[in-house]
Amino acid sequence: MNESSGAATRSAAVTAMLEARSVALVGASSRPGSLGLRMVREVLRSPGVPKTWLVNPGYAEVAGRPCLPTLADVDETPDLVLLGVGDQRLVEQLTVAAEVGARGAVVFGSAHAAGVREEMTRIAGAAGMALVGAGCMGFWNVRHGLRAMGYTERDDLPVGPVSVVTHSGSVFSTLLRTRLRLGFDLVVSSGQELVTNTADYVEHMVARTDTRVLGLVVETVRDGDRLRAGLRAAREAGIEVVLLPVGGSPLGSSLVAAHSGAVAGDQAAWEALADELAAHLVGDLAELGDTLAVLSSSRRPAPSAEGGPSMGRGIATVHDSGAERSLVADLAHSLDVPFAALSETTLAALGERLDDGLVPGNPLDVWGGGADTRGLFGDCLTTIAADPSVSVTALAIDLVHEYDGDIAYPEAVEDAFAATASLGSPGSPGSLGSLGSPGSLGSPGSVGAPLVVLAGLPSAIDPVAAERLRSIGVPVLEGFRSGLLALRHLIDAAERPGVDRVDRGIDATRRQRWLPRLQAGPLSPVDLRSLLADYGVPTPRIRAAASSAETLAAADEIGWPVVLKTDAPGVEHRSDVGGVVVGLEDGLSVAAAYAGLANRLGPLVTVHEQVEPGVEISVGLVRDDALGQMVVVAAGGVLVELVADRVVGLAPLAPEGARRLVDRLRVRRLLDGWRGAPPSNVDALVDVVVAVSRLAHELGDVVAALDLNPVVVTPRTAVAVDALLVPRQPDEPPAQQEEAWTA
Repeated sequence: MNESSGAATRSAAVTAMLEARSVALVGASSRPGSLGLRMVREVLRSPGVPKTWLVNPGYAEVAGRPCLPTLADVDETPDLVLLGVGDQRLVEQLTVAAEVGARGAVVFGSAHAAGVREEMTRIAGAAGMALVGAGCMGFWNVRHGLRAMGYTERDDLPVGPVSVVTHSGSVFSTLLRTRLRLGFDLVVSSGQELVTNTADYVEHMVARTDTRVLGLVVETVRDGDRLRAGLRAAREAGIEVVLLPVGGSPLGSSLVAAHSGAVAGDQAAWEALADELAAHLVGDLAELGDTLAVLSSSRRPAPSAEGGPSMGRGIATVHDSGAERSLVADLAHSLDVPFAALSETTLAALGERLDDGLVPGNPLDVWGGGADTRGLFGDCLTTIAADPSVSVTALAIDLVHEYDGDIAYPEAVEDAFAATASLGSPGSPGSLGSLGSPGSLGSPGSVGAPLVVLAGLPSAIDPVAAERLRSIGVPVLEGFRSGLLALRHLIDAAERPGVDRVDRGIDATRRQRWLPRLQAGPLSPVDLRSLLADYGVPTPRIRAAASSAETLAAADEIGWPVVLKTDAPGVEHRSDVGGVVVGLEDGLSVAAAYAGLANRLGPLVTVHEQVEPGVEISVGLVRDDALGQMVVVAAGGVLVELVADRVVGLAPLAPEGARRLVDRLRVRRLLDGWRGAPPSNVDALVDVVVAVSRLAHELGDVVAALDLNPVVVTPRTAVAVDALLVPRQPDEPPAQQEEAWTA
């Protein structure tokens, strides 16, 4: 079977399983509280499954339905088999499921018994079956009406644009039971992913569902290349992607030799994946829930006007408490959530409505005498939402239950929501996109200014008021911190609505030129510089020397001043051992420097052209075992690990992706000129980052890590002054990579 036909068979099995119209339940039971009984009850509540069979030799009937003794007694081939049996019977029952031709199975049990997982993987693979689990809660295809779960869930769930794949069964149940009123398409508890993995589910959701927002709660990345490709396809179809990683994606132990590996850290792969996909990386369940709520809302901000002011780049908040206004302002600042600068027209209109002593601004404190709360707050929300600089307007209150029956706040939001429904006509500044049909994300459709309620304390929220607002389409975000982060994700979605167009081709001639040389053994410093030059990375002129006379001759050839570096075997970071001498301007200084290095570190040295001063940046690459090569850009020089100012991206990078990384550095302002220094050539630095990403893309199978530190960025150019390469042979575990090559 070729690769394309194999992929088609795999996809067909996944579809048949997730859209099953006939289900066999092995282990059906009448025992109260049992998995077998819960499984039966859930499937029998599935309107999209016209045919079911219950299987258990210990029962003649379960839940009023006849029960067959074995799966082999089923009179048709079931699309899906649910295995509600113990570990000791899983292999036996999965074998029968394969023999009767079932296309998929759900394995609820943990399959901890010795050899069970391996045997189940073999059976399903040989039969071409899809498999959810083991150790999972099952799945709920809400749109198709299929409840393939072994645990009791709510009676109904709104059908909507959100789909979720989660390795965690607890998260699966939590999201289904949240009061955020999320509308779901397909929710999968994938468990151990013995056969069918997250990449399979993503591919199915892109091709076969109406998903517009996709949430992934991932502990381990399996089949990283397919997952990246599937998520890119999702983003190209207009689906927003929200990632909640559980545990860092660990980098290989070989990376300790390279600064880039130490600087990247365990979360680097997730950050790089989010950057590649223009996806939303969240830190906990609260942020996940609020982000899914705002991204699935029918109202979305417009992107900034091309070449215009910062339209659609900031939030606006309305408060009934000066203290909470300050709290939200402080939190927003710490979370890098921007406030919009309101126009003079908006400020004047607000000033006419406020009580004496209250100053119009953003964030806005509206509470005064408490008169006409509904009209006052409704008018202020509507006025602010109409300002073209505002991305989203939030009523930031506690939304508590009022014991006197006052419902002015919900009514004010309802008034403002209705009044802002026509804001943002299609094609005009401030126009808003809708979720619409597949591929339509960001296209003109249902319009209206985004409006949310931002509540401070989840445990104090009035559930009746919250449900009232959610029922008309107003997201109620539960917590100032998680809510503000969700609003930042909402703005980011408008500002970067799609993925970069990246050339993923390989220069086969260049790869073949270097692949055998890298596999043959350590590159000399001169050869390493040639490798970098072949990829377009500028480097100083360099010559190797092994004596004082050779050193002087090399310096004369290169031109003064020069830098002298030890080339002693095994020395990776030469500055750490005093192996670098700069500013050598004549023969006497070179001879003295050589004598000192030779006495301490041996006779082998390299002589380098000295580069003019500039801003020092580190550019490197490291390999993540699951997602591949990552480019790491950081504040450079000897403080690279101490400063810990770094950004990461997956290779290869488009120029706009490389520039985005550079722009996110905290030291970015140094490149624009700091305290009278001339501006650096940022374009040249971007070119270096792109070049390193191309090297990673083409030679990543034999390069475990690369450091260019520092890359000195001057007004004219960006030059890689020092380089270190950690090799990796194909199929060799990263822990066995020990030798690094420096230049």
